[in-house]
Amino acid sequence: MEQYQKEFIDFAIHHRVLQFGRFTLKSGRSSPYFFNSGLFNSGNSIGLLGAFYMQAIEHTGLKFDMLFGPAYKGIPLVTAVAIAYSNKRDLSLPYSFNRKEEKDHGEGGIVAGAPLHGEVLIIDDVITAGTSINFSIDLIHGHGAQAAGVAIALDRQERGPSGTSAIEDIRQRYGIPVTAIITLADLEVFLEQHPAYSAELDGIRQYQSEYGI
Repeated sequence: MEQYQKEFIDFAIHHRVLQFGRFTLKSGRSSPYFFNSGLFNSGNSIGLLGAFYMQAIEHTGLKFDMLFGPAYKGIPLVTAVAIAYSNKRDLSLPYSFNRKEEKDHGEGGIVAGAPLHGEVLIIDDVITAGTSINFSIDLIHGHGAQAAGVAIALDRQERGPSGTSAIEDIRQRYGIPVTAIITLADLEVFLEQHPAYSAELDGIRQYQSEYGI
């Protein structure tokens, strides 16, 4: 487990983005933890988050020409990652995002920001059903560009209706890498190293034995 991953978990817990308890998910499952990236809601926290994404991307060696963020949560995320590369690497990356409804005035279209071109890295928070990622990849391909991969904050490593995870479905369907700042396995390692979280760790292990990949 990398140092930036330990720091990210501390960061997420501090901002209550990562919480422990009992949470009913959209799937109907009762989860012992919940991750809500919308609570990275200050200039300082979103700036730090962009730097964590950058470290994860660099760690995996992904190559790309530009960034893309799916509406809505992906918009501040992709902006934060672009700023992190500019501030910390002196690299000015083009980025864009989609609108939920196509604009029929002004410049028009469904894509805002830089024109989609080359190899495009998608930035999102988590992948549950994969709907926004599938839409994003189709949009990128429709503009003559290619999807280079996907970077997310958390890989829940959880089975979906198909019997595999939504992330694995994306890897197999499109043949692209999906990387995460942390996985659920990383979170388990972190909790193992902090005895105060033993009850939370037991709950996550039980959940993982039932729904994990």
